[in-house]
Amino acid sequence: MRLSRGRLIAGGLIVLAVLGFVFLRGPTPAISIKAETIQSFGPIDLTNTMLTSWIVVIIMVTIVYLRTRRRDLVPRGFQNMFEAALEAFYNLVVSVAGEKNGRRFFPVVATIFFFVLVSNWLSLFPMFSAIGLVREEEHGFVMEQADVGPLPLSWVPLSSPSRLSGDSIDEDDADAEEQLEEAKEEGKIVGELIPLLRGPNTDLNTPLALAIVSAIAVESWAIASLGIGYGRKFFNFGGMFRGLFRLNFGQFFNGAIDAFVGVLELISELVRLVSFTFRLFGNMFAGEVIILMFIFLTPLILTLPFYGLELFVGIIQAFIFAVLTLVFGMMAVAHGEAHTGDEKHKEDDGALASEA
Repeated sequence: MRLSRGRLIAGGLIVLAVLGFVFLRGPTPAISIKAETIQSFGPIDLTNTMLTSWIVVIIMVTIVYLRTRRRDLVPRGFQNMFEAALEAFYNLVVSVAGEKNGRRFFPVVATIFFFVLVSNWLSLFPMFSAIGLVREEEHGFVMEQADVGPLPLSWVPLSSPSRLSGDSIDEDDADAEEQLEEAKEEGKIVGELIPLLRGPNTDLNTPLALAIVSAIAVESWAIASLGIGYGRKFFNFGGMFRGLFRLNFGQFFNGAIDAFVGVLELISELVRLVSFTFRLFGNMFAGEVIILMFIFLTPLILTLPFYGLELFVGIIQAFIFAVLTLVFGMMAVAHGEAHTGDEKHKEDDGALASEA
């Protein structure tokens, strides 16, 4: 019985692999690091990642509005799940930063987490990188076209038993002109597919923007905790100059060390922007490339596990980005509180010395 069940599962997987290979393969995917421009408005280019980012924002705002417009005292269904997720994340933030700082950090940290998460998961829908506009050329994909409202959307037909990959015309084909004429006679369009939708985090600009927002939030929390004096953390040259003017080598040497540590702190802040950006971009862009290649090579069987892996990677990357923002914010505030405590201690010592 077990053997027959195993053979049945193996046979089903083989059938799915064959069906996917024959009927669901597309042409060799065109992979672009740079986001594709959908429309230009003067000097401003509207890219597919910008469009998807707006869709993500609209989805998040709509969910929050619908869930908070009419709340039940005893939550049920989706409201229960929504509140449970927010409460769990809030408890995590408070457990790391404490009640006071947790309330201050939570809006930014939670917004970053859910924006990155929704962006990562939304980009796994099959229509991403498969439906879009066309830049007509004499070679490229052979695509079907239909008008959807004001937009002429195009898509690449899938494979069939007589054609084991999506149609395309290569520039070096001997009969490229004949293929082009035949495609036009059939009412098809030839050129480069510009995807209408693309995962925001597969564009380097989006992770960089999120990293900048994270850095601004961290520095704002630190300044609110310490004041403008927080800047001495990066530009601490006072001790070095005082030692130079007083010709005190020991004071100058200690001041030089403080100044060097401040420069290292500034460099670490800038490096943090780079690490935040490329960690998120690298993971999400690599995941998109892997899925595109496996859709071309072996649809269904080997693609599905990678979809599951990308679901996991999507939430992990969102969690890492948000929690690192929280941790760096806590470090900045703790530095401010410690610095304030040292200053107060010095003032108390000076007051006691005066009284003595």
